[in-house]
Amino acid sequence: MSKTLLPLESSFLQLRSRIEYPSAGILSKIILQLPKCQYTLFCLAEGTEISEHTSTKNATVNVLEGKGILTLEGKDIPLETGVFIFMPENAPHALKATENLAFLLTLSETT
Repeated sequence: MSKTLLPLESSFLQLRSRIEYPSAGILSKIILQLPKCQYTLFCLAEGTEISEHTSTKNATVNVLEGKGILTLEGKDIPLETGVFIFMPENAPHALKATENLAFLLTLSETT
């Protein structure tokens, strides 16, 4: 099992205190990993792009700070603090950070 920042016996973590931006690219930290669900903090440096891809799991994106654009199934969605997005499994998506961007990605097994 991967090391996580939030031990199963704990129930609290201040995400803002875990945000740190790399000088370039992506820094990701697994917050909690359960058998059917994983929570990962992503920190992207301004200008970072993630090319189009899909996932075999449902996903949610909760933007914590920063700005970017998520292209989901061909539609551009502006990313900014407070935005919540649901992405169904196998949905093509790509992302660009227009400034430093931090978000919580949750991947969950489909039922």
